[in-house]
Amino acid sequence: MHLVHETGAGMDSVIIEGLEVYCNHGVFPEENKLGQKFIVNAVLYTDTRKAGISDNLEKSIDYGKVCHFITDFMKENTYKLIEAVAENLAKQLLLTISSLREVEIEIKKPWAPIGLPINSAGIRIRRKWHTAYIALGSNMGNRQGFLDMAADEIDADENCVLLKIADSIETKPYGVEEQDDFLNSCMEVRTLYLPDELLKLCKSIEKKANRVKTIHWGPRTLDLDIIFYDDEVISEENLVIPHAEMHKRDFVLRPLAQIAPNKIHPLLQKRVMELLESLNAD
Repeated sequence: MHLVHETGAGMDSVIIEGLEVYCNHGVFPEENKLGQKFIVNAVLYTDTRKAGISDNLEKSIDYGKVCHFITDFMKENTYKLIEAVAENLAKQLLLTISSLREVEIEIKKPWAPIGLPINSAGIRIRRKWHTAYIALGSNMGNRQGFLDMAADEIDADENCVLLKIADSIETKPYGVEEQDDFLNSCMEVRTLYLPDELLKLCKSIEKKANRVKTIHWGPRTLDLDIIFYDDEVISEENLVIPHAEMHKRDFVLRPLAQIAPNKIHPLLQKRVMELLESLNAD
């Protein structure tokens, strides 16, 4: 096993190469029963500057502990596919190591049972924490209760961490004016979900709030909209990020400006605070 520290892609990294683990993963029954050797390589992206300046291991990632973590995880769990091994291992590393922002996992099978001469077969994946901003709104029933429930549900999901939530503000309805006033807020979330997975979570939380769609822009118990997801630009049938109307909506920009005033819109190239000021000037 070879251990290296390196700097790349704007972030430092701790590298583990050639960790050998004998465990029971595979599609065939004999692989699960008899086991085989796997080779694991990992790149752990973090900030090592404080550790380098202080010469203090507690400010970095202990690669010895990580090697034991990987070994224990692969021995204690059994999967048919190495894709599943890599996916779940990457997730558990990101959830367990607080200073880890991104991880690359490579798993090789040097004894792959394919009946042909081959050095190894394997998979390499890269997973990371993402930052999303989600707008919340309600104008039916216990409005604040619905907003609080949404925040609690997000924070309770193991793939999400609620970082910030703005104060709730009362706003006039948008689009269809003959309905009750809204309570609106916005939250900053760190998540392992991809955009479509995060959207699915938001829809499931709306369903828990008994949201029923009647008319467009009509009254609702709970509305959750993904405003930003990192700096990605997505245009799909069911998902548009950044949210197409966010720069026109005071009820989105005001709470968003409270928690992320300097977040830059990736298309308009303006900070949230600038978008709010422009809207107020119109």
